[in-house]
Amino acid sequence: MEHEHGHEHEHGEEENGRGKKVRLVLAIVIFGILLILEHVVKLPILKNRWVNLICYLVPYLLCGTGVIREAAGGIFHGEVLDENFLMFLASVGAFFVGENAEAAAVFLFYGIGEMFEDYAVDKSHDSIRALLDIVPQTAHRLEGDGTLVTLDPKDLKAGDIIQILPGERIPVDCEVREGSSRVDTSSMTGESVPQGAGPGDSLISGCVNGPGTLQCLVQKEYRDSTVARVLELTEEAADRKSETENFITKFARVYTPIVVGAAVLLCVIPPLLTGQPFSEWLRRACTFLVISCPCALVVSVPLSFFAGLGTASANGILIKGSNYLEALSGMRTLASDKTGTLTKGEFKVQKVMPAAGVSEEELMKKACTAESLSDHPIALSILAEAKGEYPKADRSEYLSGKGLVVKAGSSELLAGNDALMEQYGVPFEKTKEAGTLVRVAENGKYLGTVLIADSVKPEAKEALAKLRQLGVKKIALLTGDNETAAEAVREELGLDEVHASLLPEGKITELEKLKQKVEGMLGYVGDGINDAPVLKRADVGISMGCLGSDAAIEAADVVIMDDDLLKIPKAMRLAGDTMKIAKQNIVFALFIKVLFLILGAFGITGMWMAVFADVGVTVLCILNSMRMLAWKE
Repeated sequence: MEHEHGHEHEHGEEENGRGKKVRLVLAIVIFGILLILEHVVKLPILKNRWVNLICYLVPYLLCGTGVIREAAGGIFHGEVLDENFLMFLASVGAFFVGENAEAAAVFLFYGIGEMFEDYAVDKSHDSIRALLDIVPQTAHRLEGDGTLVTLDPKDLKAGDIIQILPGERIPVDCEVREGSSRVDTSSMTGESVPQGAGPGDSLISGCVNGPGTLQCLVQKEYRDSTVARVLELTEEAADRKSETENFITKFARVYTPIVVGAAVLLCVIPPLLTGQPFSEWLRRACTFLVISCPCALVVSVPLSFFAGLGTASANGILIKGSNYLEALSGMRTLASDKTGTLTKGEFKVQKVMPAAGVSEEELMKKACTAESLSDHPIALSILAEAKGEYPKADRSEYLSGKGLVVKAGSSELLAGNDALMEQYGVPFEKTKEAGTLVRVAENGKYLGTVLIADSVKPEAKEALAKLRQLGVKKIALLTGDNETAAEAVREELGLDEVHASLLPEGKITELEKLKQKVEGMLGYVGDGINDAPVLKRADVGISMGCLGSDAAIEAADVVIMDDDLLKIPKAMRLAGDTMKIAKQNIVFALFIKVLFLILGAFGITGMWMAVFADVGVTVLCILNSMRMLAWKE
C-alpha cells in the first residue's frame, strides 16, 4: 500500500508539473501576441486602460496563480514577508501605475526561472532517486521440501535459505552457500567491475546478481540490511543543513523586511519632500521590490548542496547532510585507524623463523596443529599456509591476551606471544618485527616464530598524497596494534604521527589532542566497532566500506561504499567544489542585487530591467549550481 500511495503521489506531482508548464507556455504565447498587437500593430482598443488591464491579466493569472496562492498562504500562516509576497506586491503596484505589460512580465519571467529551477532539482534528484531502484521487490525462499516460495524481502528471517536467480537484485544481506556468479555492485559502491561470488562470500542487498544461480543463507532481516540502512541515511541527509544554508535562511528573514521597509520609504518620502508625482515614486518602489527578491540566493545555494550530495551518491560516497559536506571541504587534519582502513585487514604469514635444529616445515606443521581448533583470523592465516597433512589438536584452551595451550596426543603445544612463553618458562630469543609474532613451543621446547602481518592497501600512498594536495596538513595513525607494526605503516606511508596500542578511549584522548594542534576540521576514518566512538567525536567521521560494522556506519558522517581509500580525496574535492559554487552564487547574486537596487532607487532602471535582473541572476545561479551534476574529478 505504501508503494501504491507513493506512486499516486508521484503521479499527482507529474500532473501538476505538466499543467504548470502548459499554463506557462500559454501565458508566453498570449503575452507575445499582446506585445505585438500593442507595440507593432498598435491596435487602438489596447490603448483603452481597462481593456489593456484585462488583456494582460490573462497571462498574469495563468502563470502567477501559484505565486498568489503561496503569498496568501504565507499571510495566513503569519509569514508575510517572503519572496512570493514581494513578487505579488511589486506586480500589483505595477498594475496600479498602469505598467500592465511589466506587471505580467514579473510573473512570466519568474515562471521561466521556476521552470529552470524545477529542471535542476529533477536532475539533482536523479542520483538519489536511483537509490529507490536498488530496493528489491521480491525474494525466493527455499522451503524444507525443496519448493521455492516468492515473498516480500521484509518477510525473510535470519537463517532462511534463499535462491537468487540470474539478473535478480539481492534482497537482503546474505552469505553464498552454493553456486557461483558475478555480482554487479555499482548501485551500492560505484564500482563498475562486477565482483566474483562463490561459497563463503558475503553479498550486500541492493546489488544485482549476474549469470549464475546462487543459494544463500540470510544473515540479516531486511530492516537491518545494507539497502534499508542506505535509504534511511539518504533520506535523513536532506534534513541536515550546512551553516551556509542556515545563513541564507536567516539572511532572507532579516533582508526581506528591510527591503520592504525601504520600498515604502522610497514611495512616500521623496514625493513629500520634492513635490514630484506620487506615481513616479510608486513605480520606482515597485521596481525596487522586484529587484530585491532573494530568489537567486534562496534557490541556488541549497540546490548547490543538493547537487553535491546527489553527485556524491552516484560516485559511491554517502554524505549524510550538507553540513558534513561543508565540514569535509574544510578538513585540515585526518586521523586514521590502521587495520582494514589503511591496510587490507587480511592477515598472512610473512615470515617463518625456526629455532636452531628445527626445519620450517616442522615449525609450520606444529603451528597448524596448535591452531587447528581456532577460528581466529591469525589461526586461519597460519592454517591457510599448511602444506600437506598435520595432526589435529585434541583440546585447546585460550589464555586471554596470551595465546593457546593445546593438547595433541602426548604433546603439549603452546602458540602465542612473549607473555605465554614467559608464563610457561620457555626460553626463546626475542625479535622485533612489524607484525604479530606467534611463538611456538612443544613440551617446553621453543620451536620458533611465525610472523603474521597485514599489508598496506596499494592505493593508500596515492590517497594520502592527494589529501595533502587538497589542504590536509597533518595525517595521524591511531591504532590498537603494537608499536612496531604501527611504525612500519608510518614509514611506508609517510605519516606525521603514530599512536599505537590504544583502546577506544585512548583514541578519543589522542583525537582531542589533535584538535587542539591544527585549525580547521578534524576527520577520522575507520571501519570497526571500536571506531564508532571516535567517528562520532570527530568533526567528520568517515566509515570505510559498505560491509564495515553497523556501529561504524551509524556513527559516521560520510560512508565510503567500498574500501577504496581514493574515494576520500574524491569526496573532499567534490565538497570543495560544491562550496566554491555556493559561494560564487552568493557573491554574484548580492553584487547584482545591490547594484540594481541603487540604480532602481534613482530611477535609472525600469521594471523590465528589474525583472531581467531578478530572474536573470536566478537562472544564471541555477545553471552554475547545475555544474555539480556533471562533476568529474
